Amino acid sequence: MTDKKPLRVLIVDDEPLARQRIADMLRLQSDVEIVSEIDNGTAAVEAVRTLRPDLVFLDVQMPGRTGLEVVREIGIDDMPLTIFVTAYDRHALEAFDVAAVDYLVKPFDDDRFEQALQRARRIIELNEVDKLRSKLLSVLQGDRAIDREGPVPPARGEYLERIPVEMRGRVRVVPVSEIDFIIASGPYADLYSGDRKYVIREAMQTLEDRLDPAVFIRTHRSVIVRLDLIETLHKGAGGDYEVQLKSGRRLRVSRSRLEALEKKIGLGA
Repeated sequence: MTDKKPLRVLIVDDEPLARQRIADMLRLQSDVEIVSEIDNGTAAVEAVRTLRPDLVFLDVQMPGRTGLEVVREIGIDDMPLTIFVTAYDRHALEAFDVAAVDYLVKPFDDDRFEQALQRARRIIELNEVDKLRSKLLSVLQGDRAIDREGPVPPARGEYLERIPVEMRGRVRVVPVSEIDFIIASGPYADLYSGDRKYVIREAMQTLEDRLDPAVFIRTHRSVIVRLDLIETLHKGAGGDYEVQLKSGRRLRVSRSRLEALEKKIGLGA
């Protein structure tokens, strides 16, 4: 790669916010060209074959066709340098550390992204892509990393411990242990920690999947709350429910999630 030839990058992820996050980071690089943003594995195969990017950010878990199935379809010899992206930091992903240029676990911070991108640059500059292809082949033959019937939830100990938050052009890492509750705000999520609020671009479903269910519970499509902060369950006159936290704050509870909440706080059978 020379200064006159930009690094041509393809982004493949079925989550719009995840694609936007990667694209935003890449646009900070003066020598990177985003050739396309793809939301599914089937279209990714065609994009790789026609656009021939230098580097692909490839989501591991996608409906229809997984990231590894994309690689199989294209073939090891024709697959560009790949950085896998996943929401699940499972033990099997250790194989990616040697089989691919790198992998990113959502949500990743600026430094982790920059580390992966710089590693890709070095491999391209040193013309060592073929070495990684041979290692990736061994992973594909074993294929321990993907459950084709759907992603496997993280094991205990693999849940989020920190969440990176962008603030005034910098990233602050917020410990999950300091989060009281989370409220959806359109495409964003507001993290509340004491009297502080942090805004992140992340789906509530992704956060629910990646937070320890022994510590947090989703009480409403727009609310996730820390269990040990719940003090009282209130039923309103109209049949609606709310939880009251030790701080006095009240948060919504949907009827569809009421039974699970009651069991968690010891009110259910």
